[in-house]
Order: sequence, then structure tokens, then C-alpha cells
Amino acid sequence: MQVNLSQPIRRLFLSAIASAAVALTLVPISSFAYDEGSPSAMNVDAKGVALKGYDPVSYFSGSKPIHGKAKITAQHDGATYYFASVANRNKFKAAPEQYAPQYGGFCAMGVALGKKLDVDPLAYRVVNDKLYLNVSKDVQKRWLDDVPGNIENAEKGWPALKDKAPKDL
Repeated sequence: MQVNLSQPIRRLFLSAIASAAVALTLVPISSFAYDEGSPSAMNVDAKGVALKGYDPVSYFSGSKPIHGKAKITAQHDGATYYFASVANRNKFKAAPEQYAPQYGGFCAMGVALGKKLDVDPLAYRVVNDKLYLNVSKDVQKRWLDDVPGNIENAEKGWPALKDKAPKDL
């Protein structure tokens, strides 16, 4: 028996499969992998580094985010952030809540859906002066379809997810 899916449903189905495949292939190859068994509220690597080493202040510069340097760091909420310059580190230290990513640096769409997922640091958006990251650019496209609704869902769900291990969700 052959099932005939309408074109829009078929495209949505194929898009979801492709997005999942891309996300699953990108996450394991990262040298800055997060720990799925950790109940930490912060998405950090084994060394405690957030944002896979990207400079959080650089996301607000209007151009592409850039990697920070391991010798220019600051601590915030149990995470170590790298910075491209001392000036960026000083900006961060003066107002860490302004520059730190939302939801501990976990995927904003994932949090909206009740999950803690790792991120692609280049799949991001600054909305109302807050940094939101996503697991992939394909997932980010879907997140952008309803930014206010997705932020609202994530804000409601984050307190319950925050201290749970990703594997337990």
C-alpha cells in the first residue's frame, strides 16, 4: 500500500529529516562537545568553556561572531568565556547578563520544545539585546518562524529544564 502525501506535508517531512540528519552529524564532530549526562545549567565543554570558545561580546558587534583567545577569559555562572580582546572581556565583566547567551547557551528552539541541545555557535540571533543560539541553521530557520512564541515557550520551560541532564529530558 502506497501512501500519497500532499506536497506541503511531504516537503515538511523531508525538511525535518534533513535537519535532523544535519544536526546529528554536526554535534558529534565538535571538539567542544557538551556533556549529555551533566545537569549543569550551562552548556560548556569538558574544560568548562562556553560558546565553543566564541567571544560572547562579538555577537553584538553587527558582524560575524569570532573566536576568543584562551589567554583572555572571564568566569560567569560557572562557565569560562573566551574573548578576542581585553576590551571585550571588560565589557562582558561590566555587564555579563547583557552578553551571556540565553538558556545557559543551550539551543533556544530545543528549550522551547523541552530539550537541552548543544548549539552551532554560528546559528544565532540577537533579539531585544539578548543572544539566542540554535543547534543548526535549519533549526534556527524554524525558530525564526515564531520568535516571540518560541521565546515565550522557552522562558516558561527553562526553570524546569535548567538543572536536568539533557539525556534525562
